[in-house]
This record gives sequence, C-alpha cells and structure tokens, in this order.
Amino acid sequence: MTGLHLTAYFGVESLIKPLLETGKVDADLKDEDGRTPVTYAAKEGHEAVVKLLLEIGKVDADSKDEYGRTPLSYSAGNGHEAVVKLLLETGKVDADSKDNVGGTPLSYTAENGHKAVVKLLLETGKVDADSKDKAGGTPLSYATKEGHEAIVKLLLETGKVDADSKAHFSQTPLVGILGRPSLTGYRLSHSPGSADPLWTAFFNTAFPSSS
Repeated sequence: MTGLHLTAYFGVESLIKPLLETGKVDADLKDEDGRTPVTYAAKEGHEAVVKLLLEIGKVDADSKDEYGRTPLSYSAGNGHEAVVKLLLETGKVDADSKDNVGGTPLSYTAENGHKAVVKLLLETGKVDADSKDKAGGTPLSYATKEGHEAIVKLLLETGKVDADSKAHFSQTPLVGILGRPSLTGYRLSHSPGSADPLWTAFFNTAFPSSS
C-alpha cells in the first residue's frame, strides 16, 4: 500500500494532486489485495477523491481486486450513492460485474438495504435483477432475509425476479416473507387475495395464474 492508497482511503483530497504532480506515483497501482486508490476511495465513499482520480484519465474505473470486486461493487454495497453515480456516468464500468463468489453490485446493495442505490442500478437497464451467486442467493432473497421491505418491493416491481428461487439458506423469498410479519404487515388471517400489496405480489409471482 502506497501513500496514495492511504490518502485515497482516508479521503484527503488536498494531498491527491501534490502526490500525482511529483510524477513518481502510479495512480492505478494495485496493492497486495489488488486494490487501487480509486477502489479505496469508492469503498469509503469519498466522492471528491473518486472524481479527482477519474478525471486524470489514468485509472481503471472497473479494476478488480483479488476477490473480483470493483470500485462499483464496494461503493454500491456500502450505499455510497454519489460515488455509484460517478462511476456509472463514466460509461466504463460493468454495472452487473460478478466477483469471485458471484456477487454483484445489486446483490450487495440489496442485502445491505440501500434503496436509492438499488434503484440507481435497476434504472441502468444493465443489471440482472435475479442474478444468482455461487450460493444460489439473489438480490431478492438477500433483501427478504434481511427484512428490507422497500427493496423487496422495488425488485418485485421489475417483474424479472423469481420469488420462489431457493438460496443456500434453504428458503425461498416467498417462505422468508411468511416468516416476517413485520416485513409486510402479513398476518395469519390474510389470504392471497388480501389488500396487502407485497404479499399479493409475492403470491402472484410464485403462483402465476394459468388464465
């Protein structure tokens, strides 16, 4: 790890230019974990530093570390909306990039409950809303498992997710939602035809009408 890596990690914008102007610093150098300065800045949500590094035009905005994760993957997973926007606007990042375990930016941000970032990624039209990782988990299954109601609704509204897809934790999103009354307001007295829109959406997705 170099001085530039540390400066990017801590978000010390005022030191970035002086370091680069020495002409002795590789702005895209990878450390022992395969991470570049822009990876650290994105991971920690330092928008100004990410912007500065991207503007010099000598960094790979989609660089993968030894775990296969990119600046977008980290910033999305940590809910740094402004940084996610910056990276997407470069047009040089894969919004649906999979890491070594099959995780995508969408799956990480859905699991961690960052609604605004989930919406941003879905609006690109370049992500698989039902992408499975190596454990069989999907953005929907992780969002359901963690109880993120707003994200569950967003994913269901795409019409592109399987509510009955089983993940490594041996339950489907549909089963998961039945075990979380607080998630949807579901009660035992509710039926598939109830007024609860989330329950109805889950039921209709898992058991589509044959008509």
